[in-house]
Amino acid sequence: MMKLFWYLFILLFCKLSTLSSQPKYEFRAAWIATVNNIDWPSSKNLSTFQQQQEFINIITRLRQIGMNAVIVQIRPAADAFYPSSYEPWSEYLTGRQGIAPSPYYDPLQFMIDETHKRGMEFHAWINPYRAMQTLTTQVASNHITRQHPEWFLNYGDKKYFNPGLPEVRNYFINVVIDILKRYDIDGLHMDDYFYPYRIAGKEFPDGKTFAQYGNGLTKDDWRRSNCDSIVKMVHNAVIEYKPYVKFGISPFGVWRNSSVDAGGSDTKAGQTCYDDLYADVLLWLKEGWIDYVVPQIYWEINSRSCDYATLLDWWSANSYGKQLYIGHGVYRAIEKPTPAWRNPNEIPNQIKLLRNDENVQGSVFYSSNFLLDNPNGWADSLRFNYYRTPALIAPMNWVDTTTPQHPHVTKVEVGQQNNIQQFTVSGDGSNKNETEIIKNFVVYISSTPVGLTDHPFIIIPADASLNFQFLLQSSLIPAGWNYCYVAVTSVDRQNNESEVSNVLLLQKTSEGWEVKK
Repeated sequence: MMKLFWYLFILLFCKLSTLSSQPKYEFRAAWIATVNNIDWPSSKNLSTFQQQQEFINIITRLRQIGMNAVIVQIRPAADAFYPSSYEPWSEYLTGRQGIAPSPYYDPLQFMIDETHKRGMEFHAWINPYRAMQTLTTQVASNHITRQHPEWFLNYGDKKYFNPGLPEVRNYFINVVIDILKRYDIDGLHMDDYFYPYRIAGKEFPDGKTFAQYGNGLTKDDWRRSNCDSIVKMVHNAVIEYKPYVKFGISPFGVWRNSSVDAGGSDTKAGQTCYDDLYADVLLWLKEGWIDYVVPQIYWEINSRSCDYATLLDWWSANSYGKQLYIGHGVYRAIEKPTPAWRNPNEIPNQIKLLRNDENVQGSVFYSSNFLLDNPNGWADSLRFNYYRTPALIAPMNWVDTTTPQHPHVTKVEVGQQNNIQQFTVSGDGSNKNETEIIKNFVVYISSTPVGLTDHPFIIIPADASLNFQFLLQSSLIPAGWNYCYVAVTSVDRQNNESEVSNVLLLQKTSEGWEVKK
C-alpha cells in the first residue's frame, strides 16, 4: 500500500488554480556526473551508507523542485558503477579502480530502485571512447587498456579507445548489451564526447588505422562513419534486447556554423559536432537511430558567438520528429560567471522561450549539484514557479502506443484534521487483462468533468501491489468551486496514459464538502 503522507509536500505547493499555466508534458531532468566526483559520490572515501544516503538526498531534492528524470553517469572511463564482467569498479566509487564497495552493494541497481520509487525515469549515461581520464590513472589489472593496449590512443593527457577499430565497436556494444540485459533502465544516454575536442597544434593519432580501414573516404568522413556505426549498433542492440528503452544523445550545442554550411546555425563556435567531434547528429535523428536529442546550449540569450534563442530555433527546425530537450548550463553561474550568468532571469527566460516552441519537449540541467546549490535562486524558481506542478513525460509513438487499462477508485474516507476537511482516496490499478507495466498513477482534479486534456495534480509512483492512496484537503479546492471532480489514470513504462478511472464527485454544501453518490 502506498504511504499516504509521503505525498503531502506535493499538495502543499500544488495550486489548482494555476494548473493551466503549466505544460502537461515536459521532460525535466538533471545530469548526475560521477567522473571526478562532480556530483555523486561527493568523494572517493564515502562508506556504502554515506553513498546511498547522498544519492537519496540528491534525487529527493531534485524531485522536490519538479524533476521527473535523472541522467546518471555509470561508465565514466571504461569502468563501472555496477558489477561487470567486462570492466572494473570505478575509482570514483571506492577511491581505487577495481575495488568493490564495502559493505557490498550494486550502486546501479540501488540508484534505479530509488529513482523508480519516486516515479522518476533513470537514464544510464555511458561514455563510448574515454578510457582513462588522465594518463596517470592507476588502472586495475583487468582494465581493458591492460588487456588490449593496441586498441588505445593517447591524446593530450587522456587515453581513448581508437574509434576506427571494429574490435573497439564490438567490445563497446557487448558492454551496452550487458547493461540492457541486466538492468531495468528507462534510457541509454551518451553525451558530447565522441572524438575528443581538438587540441591546438595536435592531430588525433589515428593515421595508421585510417590507412588500414579508410576505404577511399576522406579522413573526416571516415571518422564520422566510425561514430555513425557505433550509434547505429547501440540502436540495434536496444531494439533487440529492450525496445522500450530510449536512446538519447547530448551533443555539443552547435552542429555546424552557417559560415561553412548553409544548413548550419548562425553561430561562431570554435569547434562543432560535425567538423571536430565527428558526430553527425542530424544523420542519427534523420535515420531514427536515436529517440531524443539534448543539445548542450550552454550559452546565454544574446550571446555574440552562439545565441541561445538562435540555437533553440535551429535545433527545433532540425529535430526530425524526435524528442528535443534543451541542455541548460547552470554551472556557468558558478564557474567564473559573466554578467549574463549573474542575471537571475537567464534560466527562467530560457525556459519561457523553449515552452513557446511546440517541437521542444523539455530541459536537462548540468548538473545536479550546480542546480541544487540554487544559483541566482534558480532551484527555487523551478520549484515554486516553472515546475510548481508535476508534468508527465511525453510518450514516443515510434516506440509504443499501447495504453494501459484504467485504474479504479475503490474507497473514500472523509475526515478532519486541524479544522480542515480532508478526503482519503484509495484505489486499485491492477487488472487481470493488463499487458503493460504500470509505473505511475496520475491524479486529476477539476471543477468540470475530468478529461485527459487536464493537467496532473499529483503523480504517484506505482508499487508492486498497484494500489494507490492520496489525500485531498478541502482547503486546496479553490474558492468559487461548487463541484470538485477527481479521477485517476495509469501510466506505463513507455509513458502511455490510460483513460480516466471512475470519477469521484465532491459537492460543496453549507456544511462543507461531501462525496456525491
